[in-house]
Amino acid sequence: MITFEGVTKRYAGGTVAVADLDLEVPNGEITVFVGPSGCGKTTSLRMINRMIDPTEGRILLNGVDVATVDPPTLRRGIGYVIQQAGLFPHRKIVDNVATVPHLLRWDKRKARERAMELLELVGLDPGLAGRYPFQLSGGQQQRVGVARALAADPPVLLMDEPFSAVDPIVRTSLQDELLRLQSELRKTIVFVTHDIDEAIKLGDRIAVFKVGGHLAQVAGPATLLADPADDFVREFLGRDRGIRRLSLVTAGEVRLRDDNLIAERTDVVEARDRDAPWLLVLDKDSRPRGWARTSELPAAGTMAEAALTPYHGFGRDDSLRGALDAAVLSVTGLAVALDGDGRAVGTVSREDLLGGLHG
Repeated sequence: MITFEGVTKRYAGGTVAVADLDLEVPNGEITVFVGPSGCGKTTSLRMINRMIDPTEGRILLNGVDVATVDPPTLRRGIGYVIQQAGLFPHRKIVDNVATVPHLLRWDKRKARERAMELLELVGLDPGLAGRYPFQLSGGQQQRVGVARALAADPPVLLMDEPFSAVDPIVRTSLQDELLRLQSELRKTIVFVTHDIDEAIKLGDRIAVFKVGGHLAQVAGPATLLADPADDFVREFLGRDRGIRRLSLVTAGEVRLRDDNLIAERTDVVEARDRDAPWLLVLDKDSRPRGWARTSELPAAGTMAEAALTPYHGFGRDDSLRGALDAAVLSVTGLAVALDGDGRAVGTVSREDLLGGLHG
């Protein structure tokens, strides 16, 4: 879909922002440009839609040199999302989303209908359509920015650190929403970030840039973490790249134990016979209430009367990293696997989770 052929960007004075870049961005995938400040990742992105023109080399979009295409025409066929959304403050949300359709002279009703469809697609209440950007939260504004970029159904979407200005909780939500949208739409996305965790979570392929605009390595997340190309990539990934690999492995295949699950109606005498230092007490719907230490159970009664310690759970679709985090947080060293309805299906230890990475 997008090909960089010997692309260099040199500014007056001799500063090189991008140096002899050769790179292919596959169709229908998310390619993440990541690296430290001043490495040329944003410059490379902006050369795709000719916000910046290269000094040397060429960029092909579907085999066509973008330098031969009128910039406004080129940009109308490429979605563009930036940090803090960049919405027009004097326009209502529905009109912001319909910006490109209006430029393409769509019928007003068609443009509005498309805008309303997209607000729902990105998870926004259609009731927000009549508001202005300042009346929305930062996360809502970013969703509007994504909706606007998708309005004319462009095959290519450029995203320049779109989630970096929001808090971590909203950022995670936006990342999940982007992955959900991509699973439905299969756009060709170029995503710029300085956050390696974001790159690993979102990218089908990751292009690591180093200062001076040099491309250090291009690879899928698993390959990148397992086999860095050089010391720069290794240092950029950080000393905890082994832990980061856990985010790429699903917890769904981890072997669980259920011998330490116990119903709250169970008699404590029976519970003390269990060969487990901790027992996870379940309510009548099999949802966990908390951990009970077997050695500290009351002399009589049921497990409903036992003193409980909080549990930490994970979903079976979560990553191994999420499951390990739950186990580390738990004083028992055990994480609780939950189904989609919040029912406990088993537990797993820190040691077994780490073993699952190598198994």
